[in-house]
Amino acid sequence: MQPDPSVNSSGAKQPERWLCVSLHDVAPATWKHCQNVMDAVCEVAEIPMTLLVVPAYHGQCSAQPQFEDAMGKQLAAGHELALHGYFHLDQGAPSGIIDWFRRRIYTAGEGEFCALSEQEAGERLTLGQRWFEANGWPLSGFVAPAWLLGSGARRALKARSDLQYTSTLTQLIVLPEAHAIHAPCLTYSVRQAWRRPASVAWNTLLSRVTRQTPVLRIGLHPRDAESKSVRLSWQRLLARALTDRSAVTKAQFIRDWRSQRTDARLPQRRSPRAALQC
Repeated sequence: MQPDPSVNSSGAKQPERWLCVSLHDVAPATWKHCQNVMDAVCEVAEIPMTLLVVPAYHGQCSAQPQFEDAMGKQLAAGHELALHGYFHLDQGAPSGIIDWFRRRIYTAGEGEFCALSEQEAGERLTLGQRWFEANGWPLSGFVAPAWLLGSGARRALKARSDLQYTSTLTQLIVLPEAHAIHAPCLTYSVRQAWRRPASVAWNTLLSRVTRQTPVLRIGLHPRDAESKSVRLSWQRLLARALTDRSAVTKAQFIRDWRSQRTDARLPQRRSPRAALQC
């Protein structure tokens, strides 16, 4: 049984802190690798996770009976399903060198919601929501691929009333109020060999800097269990975080935030400016 992180060795109650672990890019084409990552998580502890599901990953329809059945089983096991883009591909043309670097190099052309218009973003959100609804899956959150939310996507999210949260690399954003909660994310890049040791070093440092942060996230991807050094790195950070944090899904954290928003233990938005203002 996982120890109660809110009680220290002397039995005194500690300030409550949370850990949200997400698995990105969940789709039929990646599911085998996703299962390997989930198995590696279970080697550390059996915790609820948020699975970020893509309706048509790189154009391949995810509405496949075997995959949908697998997702239903994950829900039954206590995990959350969240909407993660629609195609997970950015097919728009970059507007300059900085935009090109961000959308073609940093994200490998997967920042789908980076440059969509409000109408395009809204249509894809609706299509994803309908797929969830057709399967009877509860939907609380949307996370843009690569966490890239352009102005059109931000307006589309702000206009909806059926989503409870979205997130960026550093924040959880409560919808529709657009309260921004500081929630840094430890995440790895494994596409090229040089990125792996760089990611291990960076996340080791970031985990120290964010040690006292009330809400910490770990964002995993389908290939994150293949490199031994990367896997051992995030497993160590996960185990360390669980010594003094409660592991919850993003949806559960948002529900707790709503029910206890006047409780001083729960972090409030960092500034009075709404996170989704455009």
